[in-house]
Amino acid sequence: MQLFELCGKDEDVRFSPYVWRVRMSLMHKGLPFDVVPVRFLDKKPLENAQSKTVPVLNDEGTWVKDSFDIALYLEHTYPDRPLFGGELAEGQARLLNEWATQTMVRSIFPMIVADIHSRLDDKNGAYFRETREKFLGCTLEEAQADRDAKVVPFRQSMAPVRNTLQAQEFLCGSSPAWADYCVFGTLMWARIASEFALFEVDDPIMAWTDKMLDMFDGYARKAKLGY
Repeated sequence: MQLFELCGKDEDVRFSPYVWRVRMSLMHKGLPFDVVPVRFLDKKPLENAQSKTVPVLNDEGTWVKDSFDIALYLEHTYPDRPLFGGELAEGQARLLNEWATQTMVRSIFPMIVADIHSRLDDKNGAYFRETREKFLGCTLEEAQADRDAKVVPFRQSMAPVRNTLQAQEFLCGSSPAWADYCVFGTLMWARIASEFALFEVDDPIMAWTDKMLDMFDGYARKAKLGY
């Protein structure tokens, strides 16, 4: 099994939020996999999945793209150690997946965008700057300049996660599953790409993050940081 994932100029720095959702899901399932680093401009390795973006999974010739579709594929193909727990749970997880993407990713992105750029080589960095500045409507540095102000509403937006963790140990209850990997994977993106602190040290989300970092013998904690 191969997982194609985004890397920086240092091939060992892997910072895609969507890839980390899949990485943790594979670890949860206990499935061995090899990682294949690709950069923003490396589209050819993804062509078999008809994708231009990571993550892409190649399971002995079965190609699957999109982190949520990969999670569903893993759940149905390898039903041991469930990620979801049934059709209703899968439907609810789709809502969480969209929330994490639309709320978390879109909020975090401008706060770390210049830091991400600094992790890239010159060619991929130029591509990243051109496309992301067009999306943002300003320079990467301008977008990131007021992140101390931007982080306040972001922290407020994470109240549903915070309140859930005050009621139970993990987002999925007494043990972690897809909901935890979806949110945690998004935070791993920021952890690897930037030194900027998204939460106060006494935030319940930080205590949960520490537990997630220690899962699977500290698998995520051992990930190489970009700084």
